[in-house]
Amino acid sequence: MTQPPHDEPTASTPEELREQVEQTRAELGETVEALAAKTDVKARARQKGAEVKEQAADRAQEVKEQAAAKAEQVKAKAADIAHQAQDRLPDPVTDKAAQGARLAQDNRKVLWAIAGTTLVLWAILRRSKR
Repeated sequence: MTQPPHDEPTASTPEELREQVEQTRAELGETVEALAAKTDVKARARQKGAEVKEQAADRAQEVKEQAAAKAEQVKAKAADIAHQAQDRLPDPVTDKAAQGARLAQDNRKVLWAIAGTTLVLWAILRRSKR
C-alpha cells in the first residue's frame, strides 16, 4: 500500500476511511470529467464558435447603433448648413421673377405692340393659306 500524503491525517476508523475513499472518488470523477471536456475538440470548437458568433453579433449591433447615431448627427449638421447657406444667398427664382415683372411693367407699350403685330401677322398668314 501507499502511504497517505503528509498533510492529510490518516483515518482512525473504518467509517472515516470510507468517507475519505468516497471523497477521493468524487474528486477523481470531477477531474476525469474536466479532462474529458478538454480533450473533446469538436465540442470545444463548437462552444468557441458560438461565443465568437455571439460576440460578432453584439459588436455588429453596437456598430449599427453608432452608425445610426452618427448618420443622424451628420443629417442634422447638413440641414443646419443648408439653412445657413440659404439664408446667405438670395432666392434666385424670386429675384428673377421680380426682375421680369419690373421689366414687363417698364416696357408695357412695347409688349402690347409686339403682341398686336404678332396677332395681325398670324391672321394674314392664315387667310393666305385658304
